[in-house]
Order: sequence, then structure tokens, then C-alpha cells
Amino acid sequence: MIKMRYTLAGCAIILGLIVAMPASAGSMRCGSHIIQDSQRHGPGKYEVLKKCGEPTERLGDVWIYDKPGRSKRVLRFGPDGKLMRIE
Repeated sequence: MIKMRYTLAGCAIILGLIVAMPASAGSMRCGSHIIQDSQRHGPGKYEVLKKCGEPTERLGDVWIYDKPGRSKRVLRFGPDGKLMRIE
């Protein structure tokens, strides 16, 4: 019985760590959404705005999200308005 408790506790900790991990480079977590670059048909500016909100700064086709408590993300859009890269 005690061994089962430790197993369940271990599984809960691992699951918690997986959920708490930030999105990897090339992707960005926006609430419950994950925005990814390098997709064949990457999200457009409208979809990114809808899911992530207004960026901290817009420099043409480069958007910067620099929110307190989160890592800074730079999104680069192509001439067609589709997301090309997240840095």
C-alpha cells in the first residue's frame, strides 16, 4: 500500500513537471494554446493576435512578446503574414 502511494506521488510529480514546462523554442504557449512556427501553413497574424493578445512591440513583420514572468519571444512573419519563426 505504501509502495503504491509513492508510485502515484511520483507519477503526479512527473505529470506536473510536464504540464509546467514552457513551450520549446519554435513554439510559444499562450494560455491554453500553443503557437508553433515552421508549419506548412503556419498561423497568420490574426490567429496569433486572437490566441496570444497584443504583442509588447510590433516592428513590421517582427512581433515581440515580453511579458513579466515569462521568457521573451520574438515572432517573425513572412510577407504573406504567416508565422515563419519564433525565437
